[in-house]
Amino acid sequence: MEQLSLKKYGWKCVVGSEIAYGICLLGGLLPLRTARGIELHHAIFETLPGFTWINTGSVILGAVYFFVFAWIFAWYFVWMHNSSLIKK
Repeated sequence: MEQLSLKKYGWKCVVGSEIAYGICLLGGLLPLRTARGIELHHAIFETLPGFTWINTGSVILGAVYFFVFAWIFAWYFVWMHNSSLIKK
């Protein structure tokens, strides 16, 4: 098994998380749930510090949060994977 590249894996995590973030935002705008379900969906997003539902600045701030969290996850995953390959 080869070692993972943080740069490649990190950017894949970022793209995936930003796509998921966008889909979740769009899901909050579609009337597919009850009013209470939509309210809960919005409340979950508002647990992000500084996020208010569908405010341009908040949407950008949320994208920045997901970018940072994706890089933290990627760094941790790559470190765990690569450190497990070291043979002593």
